Order: sequence, then C-alpha cells, then structure tokens
Amino acid sequence: MTVRIGFKTSPQDVDWATIDATWRRAGELTAEPGGGFDSGWMNDHLTNMDPAAPGGSLEALTLLATLVHHVPGVLVGHGVLANTFRHPVILAKAAVVLDHATSGRFVLGLGAGWFEGEHEPFGLELPPIGPRIDRLISAVETLRALWSPEAARSPGVSRDDPFYPLRSAVNAPPPCTPGGPPIYLGGQGPRGIRLAARLGSGWLLPGTHVGNVEYFSEKRDELMAALEREGRDPTAFDYVGQVVPGTTRASRREAVGVACRFVDAGASHVILGMQPTLGPAGLDAIAAECLAPLRDRLA
Repeated sequence: MTVRIGFKTSPQDVDWATIDATWRRAGELTAEPGGGFDSGWMNDHLTNMDPAAPGGSLEALTLLATLVHHVPGVLVGHGVLANTFRHPVILAKAAVVLDHATSGRFVLGLGAGWFEGEHEPFGLELPPIGPRIDRLISAVETLRALWSPEAARSPGVSRDDPFYPLRSAVNAPPPCTPGGPPIYLGGQGPRGIRLAARLGSGWLLPGTHVGNVEYFSEKRDELMAALEREGRDPTAFDYVGQVVPGTTRASRREAVGVACRFVDAGASHVILGMQPTLGPAGLDAIAAECLAPLRDRLA
C-alpha cells in the first residue's frame, strides 16, 4: 500500500507573507531529489480560538486559493471546513474554482462545525449536534447534486430539502473532476460515519484527536464496516491520520514513530502539522526529520 504524506499549516496567528513563503517552499521541495510532500492542508477557523482574547485567523478557503499555484501536482484541501460558516451552494461554486485551478487535485474536507466561540460573536448559528449533523448531511447531498452532469445545463437540478432546497439550479461551469472534488469528512458519531461511507472519499482524524492512534483505529474499523454495508470497496477509501511533530528534534523523532503507528493501524494518508509561524525553515525541518525518515521506513 502506498501511503501519502502531507503537511498542514494553520491560518491562525500568522501573517500572509509567512504562510505564502511556507507554501512556496513546499512547492520547491517537490522538485528536489526524493520529492516533497504528497499533500498540503490547513484548518478552518474564524479566530485563533483563544476564548479570553480572540486573535487573528486568515479565512481558509480564499487563503488556499492564493497558495495552490505554489504546489502544482500536490493534493490540497482543508481538514476540515466548517459547514456552519458557508452555504453549500457558495461552497460548491468555490470548490469548482479550486478543482480547475489544481487540475483536479482539490479535496473538499467538510465537518459539522463545533467551536461556539467563533459562532456567537459573529451571529452564526451553531445548532445542537443532532440538527448540526442533519445540516451536514444535507450539505453533502447538495454539493453532490450541484456537481452532477444534470446541474451543468438547463433545466438544472431540484431538491426538496429542509435546509438547502434547490429549484432548477444550474451550476456552470461544471467541475473538471467528474462528479466533483472528492469529499473527505470528519464526522465521528454513527451518523457521521454512515455519511462518510455513503458519499465520502475519505475520512480525516479530527483535530481534537491528533496523534491518537487508538481512536483512529477504532473509527477506521467502523468506517470499513459501514463501507461494506454500502457495497463500497474499503480499500479504495482514504483513511487520514494527523500528527504534530513539534519544534524539537526529539519531538519530531517521536512524531515519526507515531506516524508509523498510524500506518500500522491502517492509515493510507498521514498529515504532519506545524505551527505556521515557523515558516519555511520549520517546513524544512519537518521534511528532513519526519518526511525523509518516513519515506525510508515505509519503502
């Protein structure tokens, strides 16, 4: 099994120039001997999530759109976008832009949304978890409908839905990827797992469980069983673990061991997260002390 290895930079507490330089460096690494990262990711928050004094965060969807030209040939996505931040029709249109800009290498990572501190201050609704999952299911179904061949021409598509109804909706131009970009989901409960198995192409270990191999293994087993019930091939699904290598040689060495444990537990994709303020030098350290050893150990 080929395991993909990605990097992740959060858009919190960092200036645009630093994160731009980091992604430029990621692109340069792909041209160096041994190659670079297989994928590049970021999360999606409206603040830095400090409840006492909320600080800065660059908007994730537009930020990624400014960076993708640095990493041609690299899979890019969010781990994950909050469904509560954007109407799925607008998200479907934005995803088509990124699908074209990346020549089909954009992954739409989507979750239900969760942090109250970035909803109430901005007047964004954060329903209880049950209704929130209802909305997530409707959003994914709406995305799939808008990326269908029928939506690319008149009379478009119509859907009766309590949250996101469509009436002769035409989404043109269509995505370059047939059926639209792959959707990776982050749901953890039974309904979220069933949704991923029914309409997803992958599942990302949530940020609240970064580095937790046991939790990942449990959810992977649930996903595989759900995929089999849907009549889908579990080996064609992407199971994504996440590790934060830290800022020291020792912590990065430890991260390599955790990443290998994820692979042993069935991960087909591992994301190495980094503090965004570390910039290109921080990415170089992760490439040298995590990416290269991982490539050797997984060869």
